Amino acid sequence: MDRAAYSSMSEQEANHWWFVARRAIIASLIEKHVPLGPDAAILEAGCGTGGNLSMLANYGRLDAFEYDADARALAAARDVGTISGGALPGNIGFDGKAYDLIALLDVLEHVDDDVASLGALGQRLASGGSLLVTVPAVPWLWSDHDVLHHHKRRYTRESLEQAVGQAGLQVRAMGYFNSLLFPLALVQRVTHQMFRRRAPLDARPSAPVNALLQMIFGAERHLIDQIRFPIGLSLFAVLSA
Repeated sequence: MDRAAYSSMSEQEANHWWFVARRAIIASLIEKHVPLGPDAAILEAGCGTGGNLSMLANYGRLDAFEYDADARALAAARDVGTISGGALPGNIGFDGKAYDLIALLDVLEHVDDDVASLGALGQRLASGGSLLVTVPAVPWLWSDHDVLHHHKRRYTRESLEQAVGQAGLQVRAMGYFNSLLFPLALVQRVTHQMFRRRAPLDARPSAPVNALLQMIFGAERHLIDQIRFPIGLSLFAVLSA
């Protein structure tokens, strides 16, 4: 990603509505779909600036790798888990270790070979282990945001299932999320395309609006297993080897 994007991400991850609510949803997915023992081994693949490290460390012994040196330094400064350099698909690191949970959170869309990357991570799963993936969804919502963050693609449910199958992995659970705010996001993207207007880079809205958006998005953690959303800004998948 651009340097400005990493800087913005590091500053916003603690309080921005999207990051806070997304962490709550990811935690809920882990608790509902990923059986973990008290001494579970966990890997975050592509940890960025480390905004998910503390949440993931609640579930076991945490390792993480990150390709970008600047982002990796910000992650290491959080002093959570063991942070190493690495890249997908061929340089995962932590040789000889197998993991009960591997988290690949909004990373797959950045790599050139998504199938090889999923396959490489699947080979590092312990017996009974789970690979939790989140990706941006709905290709026709492609925008300057995707360009800024160096995305290669956005996914549909079908295209993600195809990549998973080609990687030799099995789907245990899959679905859209960030669905309740989809109409608002659609209006925002259409308006931007029409008028080429954009708020400052990933700007956090005013405190009341930030709290409202966090509440709406975060509410999906209670709904994600009750309702099969037909569309959303993101997809999740829980996979096994």
